[in-house]
Amino acid sequence: MRATLLTAVGDIALTEVADPAVHFPTDAVVKVTATCICGSDLHPYRGTAPTVFPKRAGHEFVGVVTDVGSAVSTLKVGDLVVAPFAISDGTCVRCRNGITTSCQQGSFWGAPDRRGVLADGAQAERVRVPLADGTLVRVDTPLDDALLADLLALSDVMGTGHHAAVSAGVTEGSSVVVVGDGAVGLCAVLAARRLGASRIIAMSRHSSRQALAREFGATDVVAERGADGAAAILELLGGEGVDCALECAGSQESFEQALAVLRPGGRMGCVGAPFFQVPVPKLFGANIGFRGGVAPVRAYLPELLQDVLTGAIHPGRVFDLTLPLAEVAEGYRAMDERRAIKVLLRP
Repeated sequence: MRATLLTAVGDIALTEVADPAVHFPTDAVVKVTATCICGSDLHPYRGTAPTVFPKRAGHEFVGVVTDVGSAVSTLKVGDLVVAPFAISDGTCVRCRNGITTSCQQGSFWGAPDRRGVLADGAQAERVRVPLADGTLVRVDTPLDDALLADLLALSDVMGTGHHAAVSAGVTEGSSVVVVGDGAVGLCAVLAARRLGASRIIAMSRHSSRQALAREFGATDVVAERGADGAAAILELLGGEGVDCALECAGSQESFEQALAVLRPGGRMGCVGAPFFQVPVPKLFGANIGFRGGVAPVRAYLPELLQDVLTGAIHPGRVFDLTLPLAEVAEGYRAMDERRAIKVLLRP
């Protein structure tokens, strides 16, 4: 089969690799219907994260089960499934507590599982899925291209945006600022609206992203940054600041921007890969709550899936470029150059 390899900084190759197969009774094999490129894929591509090359790429996919191990009990050949970006058994104490990304038997796509066998990267034609019962979520509806992008968004960005909102304590009537206008930040806007926020301020300087933020529920858009951005938000809110700040970019600048507009006693939900230092005394002094981390998307998937299937939310709108898998290198360039919010790939 064909699979994407990150061969060096800035170098993507679609390469022939061995077809995946069931290795253990708890495995499944999935034929990928759609996959995508994530903002976090850009860190090794840009050389901003330590990486061992070559590396199998991709961690988000929707597909159809083509084989199952003898111990798999919740899935069968032909099932349509969504895969979260982390592998989990669904039964350990951490999974039962909702933190599936810290599963005691868990692992990640594109790397060896806990038994040392590769779990294929998702930017490929097929994927071996360890711990299939705990990892995959079956979609009880026929495969429909109209739903495909929305389902794919559930594998990472919608669940991650939702985690930012949950971590920040967004509830009915909350005032919210979202820092970061990538796919996760835009999904955080949608998540805040879904949870009942009454005022949602999206920070964005890009017209297409501003428009989508408004479509997703932003009541206001602020283009300024730094002190000017903070002043603009405080003016909108009469000087007191927001209840909840959703930090979805991960830089020092984005963290400080989020912190600058929180009211005393407010809460911050951070889901951007953390390239920042936390000023604990400042948070302590203002009674600021700080939560977040690697989003346990598998725990959120069932409730978000129901909203997708009923048409209540359409997170797949974040995909603004669709390419065949053969053009994966162009997809990386488009996201790296900010010509695309998020790229969907069709094998």
